[in-house]
Amino acid sequence: MSQKETRKYSHVSNFTDYMEIVYQLAIENNNHLKILDMPAGNGLLSEKLRALGHEVISADINKERKDFLYIDMEKTLPFKDEEFDLVICLEGIEHLINPTKLISDLCRICKINGKIIISIPNIQNCYSRILFLFTGHFFQFRPENCKFQSKGTKIDRGHISPLPYFQLRYLFKEYGMSLKQISGDRYKRKIFMPIYLIVILFGYVVESINYLKSKNKIIFTGIMKDMFSKSALFSRSLIMVFEKDKESKTEN
Repeated sequence: MSQKETRKYSHVSNFTDYMEIVYQLAIENNNHLKILDMPAGNGLLSEKLRALGHEVISADINKERKDFLYIDMEKTLPFKDEEFDLVICLEGIEHLINPTKLISDLCRICKINGKIIISIPNIQNCYSRILFLFTGHFFQFRPENCKFQSKGTKIDRGHISPLPYFQLRYLFKEYGMSLKQISGDRYKRKIFMPIYLIVILFGYVVESINYLKSKNKIIFTGIMKDMFSKSALFSRSLIMVFEKDKESKTEN
């Protein structure tokens, strides 16, 4: 792949807030881990994890560094079943036409009791909800910014697959992973906080009514707790930690 072609896949140049949060989540367990960091972007997260003695494979379609393993996430991942203790996928799933295929593959290569940590643009935050109400599109998903691949030339499509908390929770569970934790990075548009409080209050009233009608109040309670957490309501990026179930089946 030429240098000109690799520039079609952009990434941040610094060590971001969400990277720091994911780094802290990744090192909670002091055991030696085999980790896949994909898309590895600028490689800074991989470096910090490798410095702690973990075995880290940095993979990306963008050949930012010589040690990167070239991988197209739209294709089947070239790894064995249950190969990794930890899989990290930051700000990548939303760039794919078929994110479900990647999610099933991430679950396949994760070991039993292993974890997957993802970060995605948080379309559930209050600012994004208000933006969608008035414009019809979510925050960070402006339709004019999406690009098309043509004549076999691969480019970064941009943010084309907005994935809500509910869908991600369902898809990962379908492929054998249970949601263990959500977190988030910096708050977005705090100046609109008075408006946010009205949105939150209205949403909480509606969901409380739905709770009374729900036939599975235990699951509903867990979902409400996540959806009305500070991370879901205000963060720019939503960070989700999944763990692979012992009785998982991840056949593709």
